[in-house]
Formats: sequence, C-alpha cells, structure tokens
Amino acid sequence: MHFYSAETGLSAIQEKLSMKMTRILALVLALTTILAASAAQATPLFGGNYHYVAPEEFKKWLETGKKVQIVDIQVPAEFQQHHFKGALQTNAFPVKSAEEKSKLDRVLPQLTASREEIVIICPRGGGGAKNTYDHLKSKGIAEARMHILEDGMQGWPYKALVVQGK
Repeated sequence: MHFYSAETGLSAIQEKLSMKMTRILALVLALTTILAASAAQATPLFGGNYHYVAPEEFKKWLETGKKVQIVDIQVPAEFQQHHFKGALQTNAFPVKSAEEKSKLDRVLPQLTASREEIVIICPRGGGGAKNTYDHLKSKGIAEARMHILEDGMQGWPYKALVVQGK
C-alpha cells in the first residue's frame, strides 16, 4: 500500500497542471503563428485593399493629358455605347472564367511595357474590376499602378469625356 501525503498529492496535481499549461501555451503559440502568417498573406486570402480613383480625379487626369493605361472590361455592346478614348478594349467582364482572364492576358504586353498608371473600367466598378485587379496583380502588375474607377461607367457623370463606337 502506498500512502500519499497531502503534500505529495498536491505536487502531483501541480505537475499535471503544469503539463496542461505547457500544452495550452504551445497551442496558443502555434495559433498565433498561423494567424500572423495569414495576416501577412491577407490580401490573397481575403481580398485586397483595392485602389480607387474618384470620377472627379480621373476627369482631371484626362483633361490634363496624364499618361495612363485604361483597361476597359465592359462587354462589347457597352463598350460601343461609351468608353474612354484610347481604352484597351478587352471584353473580359466579369473576369471569372479562364477564357475571360485570357482576354486580359492579351493586353499584358502593353501594360508591362510601360510604367504608367492603370485605370480599370468596368460597368459598375465592382466585382469585375476587382477580379481584373487581382488577375493583373497575379501576373506581376504592381498594385501601386492600378486604380479602379469608382462606380464604373454607370457612375461616370462626365458624358462629354466618353466616346461611342470603336
């Protein structure tokens, strides 16, 4: 028979608690490391912080002749109705399928050949523009160069600055 004193029993309990605390601490440390790694990669995992240009600002760029690359992803009928002079017509909207992304890939040589800022034009400045931004970023285009026109073509208030036809 073994007899344990209160002190021996307390010591055993403290040892078990210490082991559990060590395991909990290791688990917390592992979770913290995983969260930190996820935060460092947050843009691709959770969607980025997209750069936008307000219509008023883009209007100034157009009026002052600022050199920009305009990537227009509208469908053909919408492009015919209204687009910016010199826009690169891609017809890639909504930039979800491999086929639509390949339409963007066709303008990559022009985009990579310059250091000019890029303005992405889509019908409403939403999901299609973000998909374009993400795709171009994945192809090596610097985020610092890219801007999405806020509210897209449907929100563009300066109709005199758009053209019709090809």
